[in-house]
Amino acid sequence: MKSIEEIEILIVEDNAMDAELALRALKEKKLTNNIHIALDGEEALEFIFATGRYTSRKNSKLPKVILLDLKLPKVDGLEVLQELKKNSETQHIPVVILTSSSQESDVIKSYKLGANSYIIKPVDFDKFMQSVGELGLYWLLLNKPPVE
Repeated sequence: MKSIEEIEILIVEDNAMDAELALRALKEKKLTNNIHIALDGEEALEFIFATGRYTSRKNSKLPKVILLDLKLPKVDGLEVLQELKKNSETQHIPVVILTSSSQESDVIKSYKLGANSYIIKPVDFDKFMQSVGELGLYWLLLNKPPVE
């Protein structure tokens, strides 16, 4: 991982295996230069808003995309999403929900709160790797974000 000043992808994932697989998939697509992993929702919010253990991030660049699990300890993914989308400085960051939850209520809540995409984690290893790699390519290379 590079300096936290240059983060392009923030992965918010409490499952170490899923986080490692996501890193591996992005590495295969040569997209691992600037990735940070937050292990719970509280850490994700501290990182993004430069509070708590991340106060040294003041005036740092925000991530270009956030891959967000929903079922997180401390602060769940829907709360993280809500905080991001209600803040004028972070509401433009694309948030991709990457979760094992296929509950329709989670899908609906995620989109109502401003999620840009909702992906159910494939159980199959190869499909998971392919999905995450394609997500990284799309959001970092193909998507045109607004100029800040």
